[in-house]
Amino acid sequence: MSVERMAEHVDGLRWFKSSYSGSDGGNCVEVAAGLDAMYVRDSKVVGGGPVLRIGQREWAAFVALTVEYDQDGC
Repeated sequence: MSVERMAEHVDGLRWFKSSYSGSDGGNCVEVAAGLDAMYVRDSKVVGGGPVLRIGQREWAAFVALTVEYDQDGC
C-alpha cells in the first residue's frame, strides 16, 4: 500500500492512548479502529509519522495473547 493510500485510511480515525500512559505523554502508542484493521502509531509523532496497520484477525490474536499473558502473572 502506498503512503498516499495509507493517509486516506487514517485520516479521520479516532486515536486512543492507554490510561496507563500518564499525563506526561511518555513513551506511548496510540491505536485506532478502522473498518478492516487496527492502526498503531507513536503518540509523539502525530501527523505524517509511520502508522502500523494490523488486520482484525491478527489484532484479535494479539489481544488474546496479551490477556493470557497477563492472567498468567507474567
